[in-house]
Amino acid sequence: MATSVDISSSGWETLKQMINGVTGFVRTNNKQKRRQRESNKMAASTDISNSAQSHLDTELRIVLIGGRYDDLVSAKSSAGNIILGQNVFNTSRRTAQSEARQQEVFGRRVTVVDTPGWWWLWPREETPKLDQIEIQNSVHLCPPGPHVFLLVIPTGLYLHQKVKSSLKQHLKLFNTDVFSHTIVLFTAVDPCSDEDMESKIRRRPDLQWILQQCGNRKHFLNISNKEDRDQVKKLLGKIETLITINGGRHCSVDRSQGEALRKEMTDLTERASKRFDQVQKQRKKLKLQIEGGKVPPNDLRIVMIGGSFACKSSTGNTILGKKMFNVNENVDRTTNSEISHSVVEGRRLTVVDSPGWFYINTLQETSEMDKLEIENSVNLCPPGPHAVLLIIPLIINIDESYLRSVQEHMSLFREEIWKHTLVLFTYGDWLGVKTVEEHIESDEGLQWIVNKCENRYHVLNNKDHSDKTQVKELLEKIEEMWAGNEKSYYEVELDRAAQLETKRETGDKMVKRLKKINERQTRVLKELFEGERHPITDIGIVLVGQKCSGKSEAGNMILFNENFRITFDRAWLKKNQQDQRETSTCVKHEGNFDGVKVSVVETPGWFSDPTPPDWIKDEVLHSVSMCSPGPHVFLLLVPIHRSFTEKDLKALVEILKPLTERVWRHCMVLFTWGGWINDLPVENHIVREGKELQELLEKCDNRYHVINPKRSDCSVQVKELFQKIINMVKQNKECFTIKGKDHKLQIFPFQAKQIENEWSRREQELIKRMMKALSMEPEEQTMLHVRTAESKEEVSGDLASEYGSISENRRRRAHDHVAEWLTSRVRESEISSGISSISSSDTYMENLEENFEID
Repeated sequence: MATSVDISSSGWETLKQMINGVTGFVRTNNKQKRRQRESNKMAASTDISNSAQSHLDTELRIVLIGGRYDDLVSAKSSAGNIILGQNVFNTSRRTAQSEARQQEVFGRRVTVVDTPGWWWLWPREETPKLDQIEIQNSVHLCPPGPHVFLLVIPTGLYLHQKVKSSLKQHLKLFNTDVFSHTIVLFTAVDPCSDEDMESKIRRRPDLQWILQQCGNRKHFLNISNKEDRDQVKKLLGKIETLITINGGRHCSVDRSQGEALRKEMTDLTERASKRFDQVQKQRKKLKLQIEGGKVPPNDLRIVMIGGSFACKSSTGNTILGKKMFNVNENVDRTTNSEISHSVVEGRRLTVVDSPGWFYINTLQETSEMDKLEIENSVNLCPPGPHAVLLIIPLIINIDESYLRSVQEHMSLFREEIWKHTLVLFTYGDWLGVKTVEEHIESDEGLQWIVNKCENRYHVLNNKDHSDKTQVKELLEKIEEMWAGNEKSYYEVELDRAAQLETKRETGDKMVKRLKKINERQTRVLKELFEGERHPITDIGIVLVGQKCSGKSEAGNMILFNENFRITFDRAWLKKNQQDQRETSTCVKHEGNFDGVKVSVVETPGWFSDPTPPDWIKDEVLHSVSMCSPGPHVFLLLVPIHRSFTEKDLKALVEILKPLTERVWRHCMVLFTWGGWINDLPVENHIVREGKELQELLEKCDNRYHVINPKRSDCSVQVKELFQKIINMVKQNKECFTIKGKDHKLQIFPFQAKQIENEWSRREQELIKRMMKALSMEPEEQTMLHVRTAESKEEVSGDLASEYGSISENRRRRAHDHVAEWLTSRVRESEISSGISSISSSDTYMENLEENFEID
């Protein structure tokens, strides 16, 4: 049997007495859970230590490690149960605490340690501190140290290239050379032959890289077939072979670190217990006020605010008990504040959902459209909300950047709002056996937020729809907060509400105007260039943008591969002295679309704070020679989830200055993070973002395009981009080249009259075509979108991942689709009628700002 510890009957009596001693607390006492858990943990560790001394010659010590990817877990616990031949690890909940179990397997004393999983795509700094502590402590549960780490990866898991950096960062938690002691353990619920597994590996560069780090050591485990013990026997044989290769040595463990971790966890548990007691006393006092005759309102108004990835919409649906807010796979986030109503627990509830800011953005970095909607959220439930729920996910570390983001975005409201704010933790299942108090005490940023809300917090598990008590208790806490406040609700300012409404209405008018002008220009220029032919055999593209503006992801999407290396989203925040020219150069990759060669050059990014250094200008200049004879287009990348400021505009202008003013004829703005606005027309973002972005678009003759790699219609988006590039090439008559010294053209007198007559003829033809195009102006405005909505036929079961990766099969199909279209298109060389693909007049943006100026 696996090592375990039972609580004595006297222990149970003590436990019951303590539970009964907490008035009004009907759930299992968190304090006792912590004590029981620590007792089990210490006893198991002691038993394992004694066993290690008596079975040194036959003992195998194994630590299971791995991550999570959306709802697909690594199956570490199931793998541990298969190896030990017993159900000793709980597979019904997330592993939040490292646990060690022992069992005799094929004559060996086998110790298996299960560990918490991190998110495969996230850097270590975003993994909650409590999880990091438990991962570190895992190697100290099998003294004197593990023989092997089993890196558990489900065979059906598609790993993004960000996994490389994430894996390396998390393995540094062990302070040792983990890879030399690691075997990759592929898990699946269905049989998989060696040939099938090798075929998958050949198609997966991510798996190839991981296997290279682990010396190509791997094993396949069918976790649905517990009766197949032969697969376990083979695994143990591979582990013993690895031990032999390592000279019989186990992975070294620092005992002093283990002692420090134990002390840290003990202190943390004590602080958590103290906070829990304080909350219970506080709630008891507020309940007495209600019982004393202070009757809560029967109609509660609630506003939800928070950063991205917090699951506000799902939380609203859980509170209302029905699906009122849109949370399907095709909707990335809430873009406008929305209101819904329901009757819950005898109370009429009004719940307002609001757009989330990017979780580490400063207030200045958040787009104007998002700031307007967030600030306006409280105005949707006049005279004001009784409660503001600050939604914070338990799955992420609240570091300095996250905390600063919360503080600054809360400043959109008056300081008084904190009196009416309650922290609502989502992803309640992430806690596992841990308490929310332990999670709070492990994170200084969380402590600040919770203390600012005067210790008001609640945990919600949106996946558990059967537990009605969690919503009931939340409403009780809201009523208790109401009872403790002098003012019943956060009162909105009517004057400010009127200003915001006027601002929205003015912006809507400008959006309609912008779309109408773009539509008209497209028709006119289509008529002008209808009969022209300009054969194109290749397309040269240069990507220019700040760090983490999405250049690499855009390049991969255009070429339908993953050749460009993608960095973490926080990179633009961190300037280090090693980021110099010798480590950052232009990168070029090519693709072939049935004879049409597409070259994409990614230029180095710069930090958003300082002025771009001269070496970046040199690299952008060098990019021209990498697309001989020159690039057809410079795509200037602007992420929609961040505000475009005057500083950003000046940086782009400075970067392109060495290429002279001629370069702007070959520039197009490429908006990345298209999923941030869902299916809203990008004109909404352009208009509300202000004069800096509009000035950039004016320099580019109003050429722009939006991409969203998370959507299933990647081929459609790339086709539209190629069409806009083809249109621009035909308008420019050439690609961009760095010209030498200009030579003045000599015109003889007899040629002057011929040239004048030719220009006159062309002018009349131009006027005729323009008049014909304008005569086709529709009587009613047709509401078109920059990006077409996804149809049911376009959405397949192989949905894009959280970071927009697509499967190998889908990528191949999309590439072939674009290749077929591009081959025919460059032969026909037609002009597209798509919106926003053709330039505007030189005075358009100035007139637009004059007529529809936003405050």
